[in-house]
Amino acid sequence: MLLGAHESTSGGLHEAFARALADGAEAVQIFAKSSRMWRAKEITPADAATFRAAAALPVTVHASYLVNLGADPGDLREKSIAAFVDELQRCDLLGIPQLVVHPGANADRQRGLRNVADALDRTFAAHSGRCQVLLETAAGQGSCLGSRFEELRRIRDLSKSPDRIAMCVDTCHVFAAGYDVASEKGYEATFDELDRVVGLKLVRAFHLNDSMKPLGCRVDRHEHVCKGEIGPLAFRKLVNDERFRDVPGYLEIPPEGNRACLSRLKKLRTSSSTGRGRARVARAPRAQ
Repeated sequence: MLLGAHESTSGGLHEAFARALADGAEAVQIFAKSSRMWRAKEITPADAATFRAAAALPVTVHASYLVNLGADPGDLREKSIAAFVDELQRCDLLGIPQLVVHPGANADRQRGLRNVADALDRTFAAHSGRCQVLLETAAGQGSCLGSRFEELRRIRDLSKSPDRIAMCVDTCHVFAAGYDVASEKGYEATFDELDRVVGLKLVRAFHLNDSMKPLGCRVDRHEHVCKGEIGPLAFRKLVNDERFRDVPGYLEIPPEGNRACLSRLKKLRTSSSTGRGRARVARAPRAQ
């Protein structure tokens, strides 16, 4: 696995690469606009050129937390779709191949899943770019969609453009949703089920987060890797899993913890596969 982290873009989007390299990352995740505001600063041609020139690592964008593709018809839905179209346009301007998004929320789960698929279809109709959308697994809090693999499969099946939709697996979220990745048997069972329901080839990114809360809690609370309820076994297995050899995995913690957590993960990886990381970086997609 390529070991990366979410980094700040303070001072310019391109600044994330220097921060990631300083932390020892092999890939980087960023926000291409504010994660908690609808309005966003324009990316100029000069901004895009600077970013592409600085792109020293594979990079993925995480969409704004405000976007709710599962919302029913109304102002929130229209604003969410418009904002998501803008997110895809930004990714294409920057040459970024993947955009991670939370599926959204709806009290009526089946209607919500249809809403997400319809919103994605409207988004793709409005912008036929190259960036692929990665639906992120959810912890299952409240009315959030995507806590079961079957729900993510359902969204993809309902969409008219399934080839533009893949997955991002968040370790904290799947654990909180009840998938026991923390045990040897549970790890194997979880990924066997994911392969059967969705297909492992559709897993294009991971979020590497431990959990502050116990298995099945349905609460999204990230902890530093190996320091929470999931513990080291799952992360050791994951970073050495040959099925995800070229897949990036990103920490999502306060950035001051990135360096120590990446070092911890590299030790877990090299304990059974010394020296593999550098070769993997060379094959991973970068900003295009």
